[in-house]
Amino acid sequence: MGFSLVLEILVAGLLVVTISYTVMLNRRLRTMRQDKLALEKLAAKFVDSTMRAEESITRLKATADDLKERIDRAQGLRDDLAFLTERGGSTADRLESLVREARKEAPADQPRTPAKGSGRAAAPADDVKSDAERELIKALRAAR
Repeated sequence: MGFSLVLEILVAGLLVVTISYTVMLNRRLRTMRQDKLALEKLAAKFVDSTMRAEESITRLKATADDLKERIDRAQGLRDDLAFLTERGGSTADRLESLVREARKEAPADQPRTPAKGSGRAAAPADDVKSDAERELIKALRAAR
């Protein structure tokens, strides 16, 4: 009887150890299942975020392309405007020299006549400007 009692105590001890280990293993498995669910949720959020990021990149590329087209058009317009301003400046310089020459050639004692169709009375030489001169000066000032 002594040997069977020792054997039963030994089996009971092993059963207690096995039950303890099983309880601990069960807790760890429950934690892993919860972590797995959290990981699956995290993976789903990551996939969603990745898809939104790809859509945003596509929209950003389209916006960049549109912006590049607008910049190219604006640069062309800027070049055209610079050309026109340069031509307008040279034309204004020629016009100014022609006006100065015409004023030098006109006798100083003759009153100046107003521009055709302006309806103004004669004015001193420095104050008289034709409609074309006023429009040119206005355009040049607006170009600055």
